[in-house]
Amino acid sequence: MAPSGPGSSARRRCRRVLYWIPVVFITLLLGWSYYAYAIQLCIVSMENTGEQVVCLMAYHLLFGMFVWSYWKTIFTLPMNPSKEFHLSYAEKELLEREPRGEAHQEVLRRAAKDLPIYTRTMSGAIRYCDRCQLIKPDRCHHCSVCDKCILKMDHHCPWVNNCVGFSNYKFFLLFLAYSLLYCLFIAATDLQYFIKFWTNGLPDTQAKFHIMFLFFAAAMFSVSLSSLFGYHCWLVSKNKSTLEAFRSPVFRHGTDKNGFSLGFSKNMRQVFGDEKKYWLLPIFSSLGDGCSFPTCLVNQDPEQPSTPAGLSSTAKNPENHQFPAKPLRESQSHLLTDSQSWTEISTNPGKCKAGMSNPALTMENET
Repeated sequence: MAPSGPGSSARRRCRRVLYWIPVVFITLLLGWSYYAYAIQLCIVSMENTGEQVVCLMAYHLLFGMFVWSYWKTIFTLPMNPSKEFHLSYAEKELLEREPRGEAHQEVLRRAAKDLPIYTRTMSGAIRYCDRCQLIKPDRCHHCSVCDKCILKMDHHCPWVNNCVGFSNYKFFLLFLAYSLLYCLFIAATDLQYFIKFWTNGLPDTQAKFHIMFLFFAAAMFSVSLSSLFGYHCWLVSKNKSTLEAFRSPVFRHGTDKNGFSLGFSKNMRQVFGDEKKYWLLPIFSSLGDGCSFPTCLVNQDPEQPSTPAGLSSTAKNPENHQFPAKPLRESQSHLLTDSQSWTEISTNPGKCKAGMSNPALTMENET
């Protein structure tokens, strides 16, 4: 463990201040864009009153939703694993006393036997965090910046100075959507005045320079935001996180890049919830608790091979098929109502094509 003292404490405070620089930059840019558009463009440059009213009303609607979703993304605390995933004092002592290897593995297997976890490390071991001393729930990862395990971690975003995960992923998507609409609206309504700037059709005031830079900034951010927003829409449609897109989750039967995908409609509902009236509002409505997720291990994706990578020859025997002892949380399990449940699968092992546990488990700590 790193030594603590006045020097390390000062460095941590300095890092915290530096982490806020991107947020301050976005805030200042947003404040300037408000002044440039609402004051210099709409009030000073627009001569048609009807155009002024329509543009200002639409602009303030988009501006409000943008700021609201951005605020929620920044200040919604990431959710951490619940107490049941933390090791008890006795289990921690056992891990410290026993040598690395099979003994550690056995302690973790006993601690995880009643937990709703389906994923493993690349070597097939229980996913364990040394820093937090807990068994990682599915889709949970340790953030080196926050120094915490984050439920359904997508990535750590410097532009919001926060981890994007289960608690604020919907807010992050809405932030991208409304910021893109905000930039597109500004670029579209500013275009005719931008053209007048180059044809000397604007009065020679400071407003003309605000109009020019406003169009350039809006157009530039529209391009970058459209690609980022499109990428995250694809992730939602496949029920993947950014981390899972780069490294596919490993289940007991092996790697499965679409193991959490339940189809487009159910994937959307996992993030945005069942009530469509809340979809466009930065109000938390995602399904589940972030600790357990339905999987489609028995519904192979057309892109997936018939035998997943890592499936051994012994796994092809359906008699050896095993599933976790504890079912999914009720808040998530209803997404599987029109599919085979874990109970149905375990009582009809002949129908299963995947989901075999790997008997050759080895200890591997992930941080």
